[in-house]
Amino acid sequence: MAVISSDPFTRAKDSGDDVILAVENISKRFCRNLKYAYVYGLRDIGAEILGIRQESDKIRKHEFWALRDINFAVKRGESIGLIGANGSGKTTLLRIIGGLFKPDRGRVRIKGRVAALIALGAGFNPVLTGRENVFINMSILGLSKREIQKKFEEVIDFADVWDAIDSPVRTYSSGMQARLGFACAIHTEPDILLIDEVLSVGDARFRAKCYRKLADLRQNGTSFILVSHSANAVLNICDTAVYLSKGQLILWDNSQDVMQCYEADLLAASKQDLQQHPRPAKANNPDSELLISSVVLRDGEDGSIPYLYSGQAGKISLLCEARRSLENVNVSLVIRELTGDNTTVLSLDSLRDDQIALSVPMGQSEIQFVLPYCGLKPGLYNAKLCLNTKPYYVYDLYDHFRFEVKPGASIVQSEYYQPRQWQVVSPKH
Repeated sequence: MAVISSDPFTRAKDSGDDVILAVENISKRFCRNLKYAYVYGLRDIGAEILGIRQESDKIRKHEFWALRDINFAVKRGESIGLIGANGSGKTTLLRIIGGLFKPDRGRVRIKGRVAALIALGAGFNPVLTGRENVFINMSILGLSKREIQKKFEEVIDFADVWDAIDSPVRTYSSGMQARLGFACAIHTEPDILLIDEVLSVGDARFRAKCYRKLADLRQNGTSFILVSHSANAVLNICDTAVYLSKGQLILWDNSQDVMQCYEADLLAASKQDLQQHPRPAKANNPDSELLISSVVLRDGEDGSIPYLYSGQAGKISLLCEARRSLENVNVSLVIRELTGDNTTVLSLDSLRDDQIALSVPMGQSEIQFVLPYCGLKPGLYNAKLCLNTKPYYVYDLYDHFRFEVKPGASIVQSEYYQPRQWQVVSPKH
């Protein structure tokens, strides 16, 4: 784990590193009670004016530490990721670095200009035109009027809002405002760029343009601090990463090691939550003609297994019982990731797959969802399985089948496992 010295700029001269930003023992506290927050705020402002405010290691009634003793440094041209669960202090730290918040303890030392992509377009005046807002926004970011005039056409070309540039910003869509805010920030040629989950603005073409511009900036020596829940974004863009949890720095190291530590903690927390808050396995209709008895995991040889393994054969099997022979049975399967941002990773339907409905005989049967290769990355998942028939009459539902996928093959930065081969062939003429 990397450790920052008490004076990183002095250390940089000795080691040859060009440290452009140093976060030194940063702590920030907030108050959960609105009444007390006003009282404390007035006291702190008064103490600041009188010059008697002192750093304190104590918290007052209803206060909590949003950040506590955070230390790290960023070198010129380096990209560093800030990761952690919601509420870990990532955005608060980014706003302290950007000068929006003042820390209660510690300091931030910066060499150069900082631009923040935190809430794109949030500072625009809705009554003023896009043209007027560009000049105001970029002047706040530190550019002179002459510099803004020189870059103005380039900014508008990038945001692609020429048709509306002389219209009030209140007539812009949220996407147009975000594009214009992004264009203003990146064309200030900052030394440090703060990015807080804003790379999803616009359509795919505009996002590709954003990534190309960010790559150009980095090649020219701009440093990035990126807040993201996306493992791929951090691994692909960032050299190093800082892992925050409940306001404390857990790890500062290369992005691969930090992401592995973060995902391991997410998995452990998800397992603990499932043990403390178990959910009913299914909600079925006892009078139904087709009932799900249980759901089990199997390997490629039909043996029962506790886990699936990435890159290896596996099956999710529904053990069910039919009171009569049934035709046109459909199986729906939705798998959600529990160790990430709870996104849906698979949504499948047997009827959509091959346009052939399943036939289930009377008595006990097993319906298998066969995976020649399990493509899911290691982690914890929830599967929702449904037996139905058109026009969507539900026989039975198994809502909370939780299972774990263990690492069985190298996935590295991928979101799923892809069976593959590498070969060199002669070109065909």
